[in-house]
Amino acid sequence: MIVRHGDYEFYPPYSRALVETREAISAHHDPDTLVRDLACRLRKEIELVTLQVTLYNAEGGAMLLRLIDPPEAPGARLRAEDPPQESPSRIVWRAQKPLIVSANADGARFPNYVAWMRELGLQSEYVLPVSSARRQLGVIGFGSTNGHLCDESERKCLQLIAKEYAGAMDHTSKLQQALWSGRQLALERDRLRLLLEINDVLASDLNLHELWNRIAGHIRSIVPHEFSGMALYDPQVAGLRSVESGSREQRLFPEREWIPIEGTPAGLAFESGRPIVLTSGDLDAFPAADIWRDLVLKRPFGSVCILPLISHTRKLGVVGMVSRRENTFAHQELAIFTGVAAQISIAVDNALAHRELESLKNKVRADKTYLDGDLQTACDLELSGKSEAFGDIQKQIALAAPTDSTILIRGETGSGKELVAQAIHKLSSRRERTLVKVNCSAIPTGLLESEFFGHEKGAFTGAIAQRIGRFEMAHQGTLFLDEVGDIPRELQPKLLRVLQEKEFERVGGTKTIRVDVRLIAATNADLPQLMANKEFRADLYYRLNVFSITVPSLRERPEDIIPLAQRFAQAFARRMKKRLEIISPASQEALVRYHWPGNVRELQNVIERAVILSQTPVLEIPVCELQSKPQDPTLAAIEREYVVRVLHETNWVVSGNHGAATRLGLNRSTLQSKMRKLGITRQENR
Repeated sequence: MIVRHGDYEFYPPYSRALVETREAISAHHDPDTLVRDLACRLRKEIELVTLQVTLYNAEGGAMLLRLIDPPEAPGARLRAEDPPQESPSRIVWRAQKPLIVSANADGARFPNYVAWMRELGLQSEYVLPVSSARRQLGVIGFGSTNGHLCDESERKCLQLIAKEYAGAMDHTSKLQQALWSGRQLALERDRLRLLLEINDVLASDLNLHELWNRIAGHIRSIVPHEFSGMALYDPQVAGLRSVESGSREQRLFPEREWIPIEGTPAGLAFESGRPIVLTSGDLDAFPAADIWRDLVLKRPFGSVCILPLISHTRKLGVVGMVSRRENTFAHQELAIFTGVAAQISIAVDNALAHRELESLKNKVRADKTYLDGDLQTACDLELSGKSEAFGDIQKQIALAAPTDSTILIRGETGSGKELVAQAIHKLSSRRERTLVKVNCSAIPTGLLESEFFGHEKGAFTGAIAQRIGRFEMAHQGTLFLDEVGDIPRELQPKLLRVLQEKEFERVGGTKTIRVDVRLIAATNADLPQLMANKEFRADLYYRLNVFSITVPSLRERPEDIIPLAQRFAQAFARRMKKRLEIISPASQEALVRYHWPGNVRELQNVIERAVILSQTPVLEIPVCELQSKPQDPTLAAIEREYVVRVLHETNWVVSGNHGAATRLGLNRSTLQSKMRKLGITRQENR
């Protein structure tokens, strides 16, 4: 077959090469596919090792595309470039004249280029301009193992192939421009639709856990990807925490684990404030990416996109998407995601501000409740006394207060354990913060966990709103747990965890809350005996018993009775707007003689009742009432004496057929509860 072109007649194999070129051009519009097919066809007809096409930007001269066949050739896509002014392809493109590059003769002129040719086994390459009537597109190069490439007929054939290729590329570029414009319009339409849909989501009443899952579904409909996530900055760990609640199969960030800022892709996007697009190989540059590397690498993926969430006042966190395909997140898609991230940032900022405001309101409300209660009951009742026993207490308080150590206060009911806790708090470095008090025996067992740690809305029946717990309320302050021996055993491990790890979760919640709390515990129970009875954990006891203070009963410091009575009398008189001067001598004698089983609390109540009845400046105590009482005149005292006597008779054996519980007709647990209530301890064994 002979092909005629102008004054030239092309005989086989050049004629067949021209026919194959035209057939390849008519069959393909994609530049990459066209080069592959054209190279394959030409190798069957002429001596050809490589076919290389380089396209340039006609205005700036920037390289737009380089295609080399065969693609598996060493260094095919990553070969070193000579300086732009000395590159054969650029010389041909600028001069619009063909150039023959010889591996033997041009090593000094084009050292990198010739090194690449030798790596491929090329002896020569014929480089021609690819230009249409309208513009210069680039160059095309034909590589050969023949050192004497191109007689006149062969050169004319290759020039005609380059011209045919230029016409095809000119037509293809117009078609691609039209397709690109259409795709841009479609992307803009999708972007506007996506933004409208996300606006509807952001306007809904959603919490942060639901927000990203709803938005991710809309984004996935525009740019397909496999899994995604949102993580917000947590100042307590100085890292990022996931807030998503979607299925594990579509989750990017690990649930309930924190992601460090240093050494992770998410941290880089957060710190830099710029989008990060990565491929699987790029993860090796991040030494701390192991926290979420396994989640990603267990599934094949091609690209990752992470965008920062930034409000006008602060950095909030990141959102991220992962696709199994390479180059999923191109420039156009990245522009869409950036706009979406800006909207999400506004919603997250508003949600966090609302959450912080609600938390602050709850804390202020709770603090006010505590302060109001303190004002109503304090009545200026600071620790007071002149006895040697009271002096020892003051010394222990002075030693313990400056430390942040846990304190265990022991003593009978009404002896002033809470006042000791208040004194420790006032002398500590936390005195500017709240002293939060919990009476563990006064709260039903089922509600004690919620009282300690708070609960989320809907956590249980009756949880109609979020409530912060006493530990959270006491953050950076002091928490006083009264009657700590009454804490149920099933709750004790959770209390121990808070003391050791300084973190917890609200009932019904998943967010880990870190707190800085100094704990003071108090009890009138015999904790070692409760440990022996398996009712109190030994590890919790040792954690509480770092520094122990024993408050003496009022009968052990009789010299403090009258000073305390006078202080109480003046305080109650001021409250009731009465004039009192002294306590009568007979009343003072009766006060000192009385046994005071209820300790300081009972003395306070007796004085308050006397002030109510008093009509003169001289306070008269109902002496006959105190004198008529035996040493333990109450029903509780009689019951206490009887229980102690039975315990003595059974040698303090509580359970069993011959135990005290059986003799008293009580269950073992009922008797143990009654012993705690009456303040009966093994120390009374004699």
